[in-house]
Amino acid sequence: MTLCHKCKNEINVPKIVGRKDICPLCQADLRCCLNCRHYDPNYYNQCHESQAERVLDKDRANFCDYFKFKDSASEGMTKGDKDSSRKKLDDLFK
Repeated sequence: MTLCHKCKNEINVPKIVGRKDICPLCQADLRCCLNCRHYDPNYYNQCHESQAERVLDKDRANFCDYFKFKDSASEGMTKGDKDSSRKKLDDLFK
């Protein structure tokens, strides 16, 4: 499941996300840092990829070579959901 960073609605992401691709619902840029799996506001330059060039506008389209659309399925999970999922996984191997 993939979610738009701006409107939080589920979208169908093309296999290759181009710089000009936009969300069909809110018209936000899809190929931006806020939709990337490497984006993390707690990291230096807010990116896990150490070789990526610095991008100042995280919500605007860019040419980053390391862009990969993030999987938003686990992003919205609460701690209770994660604990429940972990318990189910542990029960499989008992």
